[in-house]
Amino acid sequence: MKKRFAILLILLGISLLGCSNQSITDQDITDQNNNNELTDSHEPVSADFEIPIAFNEFISENKINATVVVSSLNSEKGYTHNPDRAEERFLPASTFKIPNTLIALQEGVISDENEMIKWDGQDKGLPQWNKDQSLRTAFPSSCVWFYQELARRIGLEKYEHYLNELDYGNRKIGASVDTFWLEGEIKISALEQINFLKKIYQEEFEFNQSHYTLLKDLMVVEEEPAYILRAKTGWAKRTASQVGWYVGYLETEEDVWFFSCNLEIHQDSDANYREELVMRLFKDLEIIK
Repeated sequence: MKKRFAILLILLGISLLGCSNQSITDQDITDQNNNNELTDSHEPVSADFEIPIAFNEFISENKINATVVVSSLNSEKGYTHNPDRAEERFLPASTFKIPNTLIALQEGVISDENEMIKWDGQDKGLPQWNKDQSLRTAFPSSCVWFYQELARRIGLEKYEHYLNELDYGNRKIGASVDTFWLEGEIKISALEQINFLKKIYQEEFEFNQSHYTLLKDLMVVEEEPAYILRAKTGWAKRTASQVGWYVGYLETEEDVWFFSCNLEIHQDSDANYREELVMRLFKDLEIIK
């Protein structure tokens, strides 16, 4: 009798162990499915490390509503101030000149950085815009009318193709071919900007290599012995809540650091924080001096 009872206990234990293992396996599958859903929505940029206290204090003292994301190419290091805002999509404004330049060159609507498009003589709002323009002048000055002319030459159908291929933000263009990045439906988050810039740097899209080379040359903002800064500003002014952008990457001897910053702009002077926040964070992290 005792032997039978012992055998029953052993069989019961094996049965319970099997059920327990099955429960763990089901939970693992559920967790994996949840992680896949998160990855589908936002590709992982890198593991988050702690933002320096001094940087957070500067943001707080100046009452800036911003996000700044910095991500390493060669390691798992990543830094995000205001992660909720980092996932929120906004109009790209002139940061869209990065893909727009590649698209225009690939489609042959402009031949190279020196081809001129004639100014129509009408006041365009800024002195530097009131002249004939080329990619060499229009990219750094964020000349709106020049890129609007390129957009009209490219057309909505081509943009739909490219934005799907690039997986750019929400990939929505709307009906207006020459304003969709300024006041239209296209939106992109700071995290999505980082992933897009990494693919640009690694030349993962099917653009001619010479077009990548030209774009990267146009993006150079600062060149120092210790680093090269390639970037583009943006400022969505045609919306109720204005948004400023600064996106790009910093090349050092040891690594390449991708960055994306966006912030609320309440007055024109707030636009200065776009570049300042990025460079301040790089210095606080001791990536540059």
